[in-house]
Amino acid sequence: MSSRPYAAARRTLTIGEKLLEVNWGLVLLIAVVACIGLAMQYSVAGGHLQPWAAPQGERFVVGLGILVAVALVDVRFWMRAAYPAYIVAFALLIAVEIAGHVGLGAERWIQIGPIQLQPSELMKIALVLALARYLHGMSVEDVSRPLRLLVPLVMIAAPAILVLKQPNLGTATILVADGVSLLFVAGLSWWWILPTVASVFASVPVVWHFLHDYQKQRVLTFLNPASDALGAGWNISQAEIAMGSGGFAGKGFVQGTQSRLNFLPEKETDFIFTSLGEEFGFVGCVALLLLFALVIGYGVKIAMSSRSQFGRLLAIGVTLNFFFYIMINAAMVMGMIPVVGIPMPLISYGGTAMLTVMFGFGLLMSVHVHRQVEIPRSTGAII
Repeated sequence: MSSRPYAAARRTLTIGEKLLEVNWGLVLLIAVVACIGLAMQYSVAGGHLQPWAAPQGERFVVGLGILVAVALVDVRFWMRAAYPAYIVAFALLIAVEIAGHVGLGAERWIQIGPIQLQPSELMKIALVLALARYLHGMSVEDVSRPLRLLVPLVMIAAPAILVLKQPNLGTATILVADGVSLLFVAGLSWWWILPTVASVFASVPVVWHFLHDYQKQRVLTFLNPASDALGAGWNISQAEIAMGSGGFAGKGFVQGTQSRLNFLPEKETDFIFTSLGEEFGFVGCVALLLLFALVIGYGVKIAMSSRSQFGRLLAIGVTLNFFFYIMINAAMVMGMIPVVGIPMPLISYGGTAMLTVMFGFGLLMSVHVHRQVEIPRSTGAII
């Protein structure tokens, strides 16, 4: 929040000074969005704190502690930890393949003692960290050189393929979008981007051949939900009914009939935004999206204020990851894209997703707190 310059860029700040440098306005904004999520969890449970609102509130409090703790850690530490974090997240993805837990037809969780983790969520942040670390030491010209580009492409493709096998098309899409976006921000030439986009469209028939039957059905249902409104098209049909019935101002808090009568599927997770639309209408949806836009605006501003390339790339990567969550979930529940199972950040019920998003905000805040720190592009001295 404070804009005062550091007395000396290289002087180590005390804990008290770092706390003063935390952007508490952004923290408050994140808390407001999370409170909206808690209210919606309370509503879809029929006006009860259990089974979703109370646990989600506890997770947010823990996440808030994580955010502040991560923000106080020097951004250079996170740079040193980038590759180890990626390796750990990748190893957990492999562990899912070996001994993962199946939920809703997909193998996405692993059990570590009493904790159940979804490694694909952890990989979103780990990938941003690792790419920011790798691209920090590259010039704009280096980013577009084939041999230098090969490493980040493998870093993106390897976890995306593992996540796609779970199968989790939505998270795989976000991983690819995060990675390609960071390459673009780092200076990737349009001569690489345009042919790649053309190749993606040209490969659609090949990709279709490798999709699971239920994934093909989701695409066909997206193109024509009415073809099987009581079967494969049930989710999106009910979501559209709920959104449409909310009208301009909605039916009122805890008055959503689609969720209370259990017509709306996954009302506490993937389709929570639909419940918001039913109860608060167009006004409520736009208000939430504006709050999200403010958070994203803060993220872009923090990225631009950083004096290190690593800080800029890390901040914009975390911000883009948050944006892709919102964009895909909102488009999914409104019938603009097929259902891919992506939660609405800070709103949907979930443990790993909530804590991962808050950890990401902690990294963003670390960049802000240490924005005056200069990290040489030649990074040998700090590895």
